[in-house]
Amino acid sequence: MIPSSVWSRARRRPGAGRRRGKSTDNGDERDARTRILDAAEELFAVAGYEATATAEIAKRAGVPKGLVFHYFPRKIDVLVTLVQERTGVEELDDDDVAAEPPHDPAAMLARLARRVPLRASPAMRRILFREADTHRTVRERLGHLNREIARRARFALELALPGARGDAARLEAAAATFAVVLLYQENLAHLTGERIDPDVLADLITKALG
Repeated sequence: MIPSSVWSRARRRPGAGRRRGKSTDNGDERDARTRILDAAEELFAVAGYEATATAEIAKRAGVPKGLVFHYFPRKIDVLVTLVQERTGVEELDDDDVAAEPPHDPAAMLARLARRVPLRASPAMRRILFREADTHRTVRERLGHLNREIARRARFALELALPGARGDAARLEAAAATFAVVLLYQENLAHLTGERIDPDVLADLITKALG
């Protein structure tokens, strides 16, 4: 006759095994989703969103095509998720903007030019600028970036050139120009590797304000 304690241990084992299996399955699911996004990021950056088929994403990720649709019912959902999860705009505190001596507006702008507030890999930067017309989410991220750069520039110029505060239109134009040039540089840099000298850009903007 088998002791009851042995039966008790035998009954517990199957349940324990299932719990471990469930945890592993969840880990596999997270890993599959990450591989899909990694594959899409690589492919979109090289070939573009329109030229990349869902089947290519699945093949690169090493998953069945149906699993891609399980996580992302439409291909556009992959792009939107990449932008939402793998890019961000850093909103700098005004105290950080004001860290440079306020009597040197060019130094303040040059510092800002060296810190474009976009958190994204080189591949995601290329996707953002390439796919700006593809989906509203991409345009909104770039619009947010543009507004944040212009806001920082205007704040820095108002601190450094208090006499210019009365000319709101010129300040606004200077800040907008600064933002446009930096965004253009970000868009161009991944193609040519060339970058604008931040000191030269800052000097041009501040001299234009007098």
